[in-house]
Amino acid sequence: MKALMCEAFGPIETLQVREVPSPVPGPKQLLIQVMSAGVNFPDALMVQGRYQVRPPLPFAPGAEIAGVVKALGADVKNFALGDRVMALVSTGGFAQECVADAARTLPLPQGMDFDTGAALMLTYCTSLHALKDVGALRPGETLVVLGAAGGVGVSAIEVGKAMGARVIAAASSEDKLALCRQVGADETINYSTENLKDRINELTGGKGADMVYDPVGGSYTEQALRAIAWRGKLLVIGFAAGDIPKIPLNLALLKERQILGVYWGDSTKHDPAGHQANLRQLEAWFVEGRIRPVVSERFPLERGREAIALIANRGAKGKIVVVPGAG
Repeated sequence: MKALMCEAFGPIETLQVREVPSPVPGPKQLLIQVMSAGVNFPDALMVQGRYQVRPPLPFAPGAEIAGVVKALGADVKNFALGDRVMALVSTGGFAQECVADAARTLPLPQGMDFDTGAALMLTYCTSLHALKDVGALRPGETLVVLGAAGGVGVSAIEVGKAMGARVIAAASSEDKLALCRQVGADETINYSTENLKDRINELTGGKGADMVYDPVGGSYTEQALRAIAWRGKLLVIGFAAGDIPKIPLNLALLKERQILGVYWGDSTKHDPAGHQANLRQLEAWFVEGRIRPVVSERFPLERGREAIALIANRGAKGKIVVVPGAG
């Protein structure tokens, strides 16, 4: 089979499509023919050796897939050959075939295509865990989403709206903000041309935001923190801007603000039942039409490194997928 391989940590441009042996599922695993694989910012960090997890070399990046079951491990009971599924994997998604743990695999919901299945789990699970489990977002609260036009940002807008929040989306261009409004944002801020802190305060009548969802980091974090209301919350999702901000802690003290870290991947190990409940909630919202991942671009496997570079350079709108069977 073909796979996009990382053979040494380094520039994204060094990734190569190789012929490699098909993986063999363990007793509690499935072998999945990958029809679509979601591209995420951690993929870019991982191949460069900059992620908190460094998988053994060589490996194929890609952590979320959708496809068709080709083989079953001996202990797998709830799936059959030919089932349409979506799954979370540690690595291996950017390949024609991939193994996945049965416990991290779900049937593709009725009416969901493979691209949507590959775009749903990681970003939407992250956002629901962040807003519900970590932040305890309440109906009527004001949520500010930074980096709002990316895959994780779009998911935060939709999940926030499904939870009853007023959502202010912040992004770096007008075309990105148009996408944010399309998926339900109530207000938008162009932080390339507007002062983020001042606009948040203006849009909230001087009160400030109840919660900020921050996958960007860099200089925007402190600006947003300064515009958080009394006992408001900053959710630390990631650092797509490249810089981990150094925050003056008096900003937390002055208004009893909370700075809360979000690490969805590890949370699934600490609270597997909560993770399963969140998956069921997301499936229900999809069926109801309340969430709908935006897949903006599809790349064949041979151009997979371009897809990862686009994410790394913050050029993506919505979600990008790699389609191993596409020419």
